[in-house]
Amino acid sequence: MQRTDLSNYSNDWYKPGGTVFKRGLWFCINACFLASFFPISGFKVFLLRLFGAEVGKGVVIKPCVSIKYPWKLKLGDHVWLGERVWIDNLELVQIGAHSCLSQGAFILCGNHNYKKARFDLMIAPVILGEGVWIGAGAIVCPGVTAASHAVLSAGAVVSRNMDAYWIYQGNPAQKVKERKLE
Repeated sequence: MQRTDLSNYSNDWYKPGGTVFKRGLWFCINACFLASFFPISGFKVFLLRLFGAEVGKGVVIKPCVSIKYPWKLKLGDHVWLGERVWIDNLELVQIGAHSCLSQGAFILCGNHNYKKARFDLMIAPVILGEGVWIGAGAIVCPGVTAASHAVLSAGAVVSRNMDAYWIYQGNPAQKVKERKLE
C-alpha cells in the first residue's frame, strides 16, 4: 500500500498571475484593508479594481473579507460580500449581479488529489449566476456553477452544480425545494 509523500509535493506548474512583487503587495493590502475591520466598502472596491478585479456598481464589501487574487475575480452589480467571506480564487471566481455571500461563506477554487501520493494541486473556476445566495458558513467547492437565483443554505457544502431557482442544503448539499420569489 502506497503512502502520501508530501516531500515530493510540487505545484510549480501553477501560475497565479502577477509578479512576485504584485502578489506580495496585494497580500499586504488585503490584510490591512479587506481582511481587517476597515469599514469603507468603496475604498475596498477601488483597491480590487486597482489590482485587476472586474467590479460592478453598488458592490458592498463588509469587514474581514479575504480575496486571494483580485485579478481572478469578477463581481457583477450590487454583489454583497458579508463579514469573514473568504474567496480562495486560485482560478477565476465570477459572481453575478445581485448575488450575496453571507457571513463566513467560503469559495474554493483549489483542492488536492487524494488519489495521488504527491497530493497534487487541482484547480477549477467557480461561477455564481445572477441572484445567487450563498448562506452563512457555506462552502462552495472548486468547479461549481450555481445557476441563476440558486440558494446554498447556511453551513452547507456543495461540490456539484446547482440548478436555477433551487435551494440546496446539507453536506453534501442536496436540492430540497424550489425558490419562489414574490
